[in-house]
Amino acid sequence: MLTRNCLSLLLWVLFDGGLLTPLQPQPQQTLATGPRENVIRLPEQRSHFQRVKRGWVWNQFFVLEEYMGSEPQYVGKLHSDLDKGEGTVKYTLSGDGAGTVFTIDETTGDIHAIRSLDREEKPFYTLRAQAVDIETRKPLEPESEFIIKVQDINDNEPKFLDGPYVASVPEMSPVGVIRTALPNMDREVKEQYQVLIQAKDMGGQLGGLAGTTTVNITLTDVNDNPPRFPKSIFHLKVPESSPIGSAIGRIRAVDPDFGQNAEIDYNIVPGDGGNLFDIVTDEDTQEGIIKLKKPLDFETKKAYTFKVEASNLHLDHRFHSVGPFKDTATVKVSVLDVDEPPVFSKPLYTMEVYEDTPVGTIIGAVTAQDLDVGSSAVRYFIDWKSDGDSYFTIDGTEGTIATNELLDRESTAQYNFSIIASKVSNPLLTSKVNILINVLDVNEFPPEIAAPYETAVCENAKPGQIIQIVSAADRDLSPAGQQFSFRLSPEAAIKPNFTVRDFRNNTAGIETRRNGYSRRQQELYFLPVVIEDSSYPVQSSTNTMTIRVCRCDSDGTILSCNVEAIFLPVGLSTGALIAILLCIVILLAIVVLYVALRRQKKKDTLMTSKEDVRDNVIHYDDEGGGEEDTQAFDIGALRNPKVIEDNKIRRDIKPDSLCLPRQRPPVEDNTDIRDFINQRLQENDVDPAAPPYDSLATYAYEGNGSVADSLSSIDSLATEADQDYDYLTDWGPRFKVLADMFGEEESYNPDKVT
Repeated sequence: MLTRNCLSLLLWVLFDGGLLTPLQPQPQQTLATGPRENVIRLPEQRSHFQRVKRGWVWNQFFVLEEYMGSEPQYVGKLHSDLDKGEGTVKYTLSGDGAGTVFTIDETTGDIHAIRSLDREEKPFYTLRAQAVDIETRKPLEPESEFIIKVQDINDNEPKFLDGPYVASVPEMSPVGVIRTALPNMDREVKEQYQVLIQAKDMGGQLGGLAGTTTVNITLTDVNDNPPRFPKSIFHLKVPESSPIGSAIGRIRAVDPDFGQNAEIDYNIVPGDGGNLFDIVTDEDTQEGIIKLKKPLDFETKKAYTFKVEASNLHLDHRFHSVGPFKDTATVKVSVLDVDEPPVFSKPLYTMEVYEDTPVGTIIGAVTAQDLDVGSSAVRYFIDWKSDGDSYFTIDGTEGTIATNELLDRESTAQYNFSIIASKVSNPLLTSKVNILINVLDVNEFPPEIAAPYETAVCENAKPGQIIQIVSAADRDLSPAGQQFSFRLSPEAAIKPNFTVRDFRNNTAGIETRRNGYSRRQQELYFLPVVIEDSSYPVQSSTNTMTIRVCRCDSDGTILSCNVEAIFLPVGLSTGALIAILLCIVILLAIVVLYVALRRQKKKDTLMTSKEDVRDNVIHYDDEGGGEEDTQAFDIGALRNPKVIEDNKIRRDIKPDSLCLPRQRPPVEDNTDIRDFINQRLQENDVDPAAPPYDSLATYAYEGNGSVADSLSSIDSLATEADQDYDYLTDWGPRFKVLADMFGEEESYNPDKVT
């Protein structure tokens, strides 16, 4: 490597005209030049009155691009004439790429390239060097500027990706020669090229004419450059409160290719801290987005280090020999401390307490701690959301939970509420935990019969028969192995009609003790049964069972236990009873129908036949003896004004318009009947709503000396021809029927009267 660099330097001195300035040789300073080193000697600092003399100064270095060695690439060496090799001189380097691309050994002045260079990206670097006294920190010589050139190597192969190329030549074109000059092309250096195509006529009629044309060639990119990180270490800072899935930073590898050849895939190399993070590629910027996969905790771990690998997604097998198309960088993540709420020791607290426990009894405690640096005290309080939370209280400092009211398991068997813990130093930082309290049962309720049983016994039952199986239920929470015992009450055990047989499996049977039962003697029996549990303290209750005596067949099947049993001794079956009831209903219907017909028949006898022209004449069966005859019928209806006032509107016809009744002066009791009748006649004559229709009002009183004479038809003329009824036609349509009746006989047809 040194030999090649020296040879390159020598060639540049001979052919490129490098700056070689001869100086006066000094005996105390010898120019330490050798064929194996590139050395720049810094000018020596003199007094103001002494002429500065320089030795041979080389102000350029060369370094190869795309260096792939494991050690940093040696560039050259800086040396001052004042450096005696005693370690009193310090060399410094500044300028383009100092510290990031090139480093210098402060003692020896050796310059190295710490990263691979690309001449197509940057062809040279301009730097400045200076020698400084270590003790005084003062420069020993003026600052010198020099250049490091990047030597090109043939690392990019030109390709024609869109071939074969087709050209067209017009017909009758002269015979010529096409010459093309294709340089070594690299799309990263130049995207388009112009190719000159020349056709020359070597003979023919025109002789010696030539034509040229220019063809533009656009190079298509290939994946010939691997991605490279601009730096080897990335530093990220993340708060410990960052949520899972959030982006905590971005890193980027540079690929000079274009399009899909520049697409990069990022992966985290398995190792320390890599399982807490994830990385995805931003398709727009081709950056690696680092995301949080698990929560961070500053108090547990403050920093994480892992490696990220960048590689091309689309590889070209033609360039596999160039080297691995990937690069690796180190990511260091520093976790920042955040003031966090206190943390409970458990995610859920479960406690138990017996019902009826005295108020103020402590049943448990919760604990929360502040895990931050400089931990703060914690305060506790209940998150009040419902009335059920008032059954308990909590000590704000100790976190102990106590009962605040008497508890009843039969009312509420479980309580669920939340407790909040807050930091005293920052009350806004709180955390919450659920509390589950189970109320344990105390044996306070006696067992009872599980359901109301309808027990029946046959009249022909035999002693020892089980007529009912009963079970018990307890409102208390029965423990495992709970046993119920059954027995008769002491007062019912004396000459019992029934007894209780305990089966020892929390059930019992009702057993008969007599040979047959009679409903006529006793239909119902009441049996007191004592049920006792096995818990502590022992609870028992007396339950009365009702047993009904029923009629059964020979197989013990119950036939009837209801009210129809009254008829059973007569030998009536259910079907017979239904038939009797139907007969009774039919008879009642016939009677109702008969009564309705009788009433209708009475109404029909009050009306005349259809042959009688006086359709609505009311007939009286008895005839009075005249005005002085007051014994035949009661004439109070004619004298009582209240009876007259009740019938204000005629009911036998339908008037055209409903007119309100006129107020009539009251009639004195001693008023003469004649005057009363005359008054009523006059009122009807002047009343336009009074109907002289097909109805005739008949008055029972026939007075003497009346202006109208008698209204009876007894003294009427012998023939209707003696009367002239033609004037009725002049009275209007209301009297049309009367005019037809009493007019000419041939003009009247009773069948047409409606």
